[in-house]
Amino acid sequence: MRVLAGDIGGTKTLLEVADVGVSARRVLAQGHYPSTEYDGLLPMIREFLGTAGAGTAASLHSACFGVAGPIVDVSTGQCARLTNLPWEVDTAVLAHGLGITRVRLINDFQAVGYGIEALGSGDLAVLQEGSEIAQAPRAVIGAGTGLGVGILVWQHDHYEAIPTEGGHADFAPTNGPQLDLLRSLMDRFGRVSCERLLSGPGLVNIYSFLCAGAAEAARLQAVIEAQDPAAAIARAAQEQRDALAVRAMDMFAEIYGAQAGNLALTCLARGGVYIAGGIAPKIIDMLKTSGFLRAFNDKGRMSAVTAAMPVRVVMNPGVGIIGAALAAGRL
Repeated sequence: MRVLAGDIGGTKTLLEVADVGVSARRVLAQGHYPSTEYDGLLPMIREFLGTAGAGTAASLHSACFGVAGPIVDVSTGQCARLTNLPWEVDTAVLAHGLGITRVRLINDFQAVGYGIEALGSGDLAVLQEGSEIAQAPRAVIGAGTGLGVGILVWQHDHYEAIPTEGGHADFAPTNGPQLDLLRSLMDRFGRVSCERLLSGPGLVNIYSFLCAGAAEAARLQAVIEAQDPAAAIARAAQEQRDALAVRAMDMFAEIYGAQAGNLALTCLARGGVYIAGGIAPKIIDMLKTSGFLRAFNDKGRMSAVTAAMPVRVVMNPGVGIIGAALAAGRL
């Protein structure tokens, strides 16, 4: 059947028209759009379908969109207010505006979860081999514009993705420097969630904390003024040009690993832990050599449990759109 799918993020949005079967899809048209340059999703979709061509967009059976934010069931369908984008998305409005009867919203990490099933070994980088147990729960976590978290449980013949807002759980420091970081962020934000650290803006928060002295004010200002401050910090660390950037990335990796390990224990992810999001593929070498796995497995009496779990990084940036298309095909 022919479906419309979307992966809606705070920074960019990916849309596609595809023919999908039970577990496969054939892409007919695809488009990338900067989310912040549009007032809402409907105008973006209309522009996309206009470029896709009437023949390609004809006879759409259903549509599914992965959105970064909590989804609420209402009398007319579903609606969502995106966490990092000033949009409200409503299935009734989309259905009427597009002339498609079946429209569904899913959490963006639900979409990632569905997409993982369709990935091959070339789409994944192994951080920890572990020993996968078939049909056991899986966990997915990913830092990007925000922090996404999902849990996958086997149901009938596929993994069903359970949406969460786990990225907004409280940050728990595991050592002295992280405790100092927490105190600093509490002064700024009050409550400190994991997303305040594990995201692009979170990496900037860590770097800002390390640049607290007056001597580092100029370098901090230069980073903040960069077009993509988080990417600038990561590049400086990878190229060993900035010692504080290296420390920031090390702290980021340790916090990331600890939180991934917490999630793994929460759902006993013996089916595997998947690190998704936009940041991990860009720093894959750092993740392999940093304290990520040490923090992941630093779980006291439960360390042997996490050490047996496979940990993989999702390298395919299209995993969310793959999952949204497959979900649309199940409507």
